[in-house]
Amino acid sequence: MCKKILLSIFILLLVHSVNAVGQKLYKFQDKQGIWHFTDKPIPSSQSQSDLKVEVRQMKVAPKQLVWLLQSGEERHPQYYIRNDYAGPVEVEVEFSERDNVRATPDLPGRFVIEPGKSDTLFEVGGINERESWRLALRYRYIIGKPLASYSSTTNYLPPVAPDKSFQISQAFGGSFSHTDEQNKYAVDIVMPVGTPVYAARSGIVLEAEDDYFKGGTNKAYSSEANNIRILHDDGSMAIYAHLELEKAQVYPGLAVMAGQLIGYSGNTGFTSGPHLHFAVQVNKGMELVSVPFTFINQAGQAEEPTVNTWLKGVASSQMGNVVE
Repeated sequence: MCKKILLSIFILLLVHSVNAVGQKLYKFQDKQGIWHFTDKPIPSSQSQSDLKVEVRQMKVAPKQLVWLLQSGEERHPQYYIRNDYAGPVEVEVEFSERDNVRATPDLPGRFVIEPGKSDTLFEVGGINERESWRLALRYRYIIGKPLASYSSTTNYLPPVAPDKSFQISQAFGGSFSHTDEQNKYAVDIVMPVGTPVYAARSGIVLEAEDDYFKGGTNKAYSSEANNIRILHDDGSMAIYAHLELEKAQVYPGLAVMAGQLIGYSGNTGFTSGPHLHFAVQVNKGMELVSVPFTFINQAGQAEEPTVNTWLKGVASSQMGNVVE
């Protein structure tokens, strides 16, 4: 009997937000009064004074960075992960459908994947190879390696300039938007759009999304906040959110130092007004959660952020108390 193989791969859920890519639509009128549309910037060789130009931000398209891929023989396909992040991810793979199929090692399974292409993770084949068999796979992933018992021992620099002070409008457990596990231990720092934002701790940039341009109190905007995510050497990650459109000063894979300029505050995503959302998060076994942290104050002491207090930037002379 001929053996038939049906292989399907589905993304069940991307637990962490996927990187996004946005474009602009340029509309311009030439000297003859004819309107043109393009996704390319108007050449600098053409005098802008001679053209009527309108620029419209186009809807952001998601960009996938983690892939479950197939290799090997058709009769015994093997699977591996390609991770395009600059840091590790945890991936869970399972059968969504199986008939006369087994996996070696068996599924479901969880795998920690470093940047790049993994080795073979598992192989599938028919239980009775004289009979037809079919399967469908699905997978999901979380950015960061799993840290089930993480506890922070680090004091963070306030992510603002040393000579500036900004009020904390929402702190740990804030009732407006800090009620879920990813944001429970987060702070919102009120500041005008365009305020410089600095790295609170050294690390590697994992994400730098700056193509979103909308914001408001409609929860439909929850996934549309420009943000920068930085991986620290202990596996934790700082998230800086609601940043300004196209103002990121860093890019994925870049090593940054504490106190380095990384972007500018904005009003994108689910927000009631311009502010910076800051949190420290870890992967606690296929679940991204926020963890408590402290800021270092101007006296070099650790302080837990509290609502309605003023957060003051710290000069570089106090940076010795920050764990790098």
